[in-house]
Amino acid sequence: MIDTRRLRTLRAVADHGTVTAAAAALHLTPSAVSQQLVALEHEVGHRLFTRDGRGVRLTAVGKIMLSHANEVLTQLERAEAEVAAYTAGEAGEITVACFATAISAVLSPAITVLREIAPGVQVRVLDAEGDHSLAMLLDSEADLAITVEYRGAPDASDRRLSRLPLYAEPFDLVLPRDHFLAESATLVSLAAETWIGPYPGNPVHDVITFACQQAGFTPKLTHCSDDFRAVVALVGAGAGVALVPRLALRDMALPGVVVRHTPGPERRVFAAVRRGADSHPLVRPLLSALRTVAASLGTR
Repeated sequence: MIDTRRLRTLRAVADHGTVTAAAAALHLTPSAVSQQLVALEHEVGHRLFTRDGRGVRLTAVGKIMLSHANEVLTQLERAEAEVAAYTAGEAGEITVACFATAISAVLSPAITVLREIAPGVQVRVLDAEGDHSLAMLLDSEADLAITVEYRGAPDASDRRLSRLPLYAEPFDLVLPRDHFLAESATLVSLAAETWIGPYPGNPVHDVITFACQQAGFTPKLTHCSDDFRAVVALVGAGAGVALVPRLALRDMALPGVVVRHTPGPERRVFAAVRRGADSHPLVRPLLSALRTVAASLGTR
């Protein structure tokens, strides 16, 4: 009989591409992960991975096993949810990985709503950029992730996840108040400017770069920060211009800058749980609270 712990190991190695990275995600030693894979290969009777440079890649049999592993682990999540529902598990802790703007915009208000509809559910929040939170969810470091669409992210057809769309957030241009285009700036008119934005790898960096490329230029991103307050402060100091998600600007002091709406760029924000866990009695009320808060957002 195949050990389900080995199926989790198989999925982690497939997700991360190396035994070392998978071991870190699973809080195991690389040796323990290798032993799990060897044991699984012995159970299956076939090689599941081959060397690929410094990493590994799935063999044909490995891909078959991964597909079934996803189904088995989904069913286990569903079983755990049903057992928890049966035992009326209305009290407990749920861990949410979420990026900073969404913590302010939807998660914190949802926790307030949750306190009214399910006072026994406690939420533990981990601040994580969108490109990290899904990995934390799949590695069981979080029970729910609030993240964004980004290049390389699992898409809506990914059978490991259930998704709840929350909102689509436009981006606004932020310019120094004394900029000669302060009253009439468009994305195209700022092609020659110095830009301020997040580091490569941050999903917002991809949105900004793509939007500028669609406008016919590649932005000269000279100053980098993943903190939008720092980005706006640099704009106010005259260091450059920026595209900033609208909700990140909400309630922010904006000395020395002007904000101009621009059509086009936006980031799509959604909540995700491991497939089968969306009916868990701790997860279900939080998803409901998030849906309620997201419906009330005025981002456009």
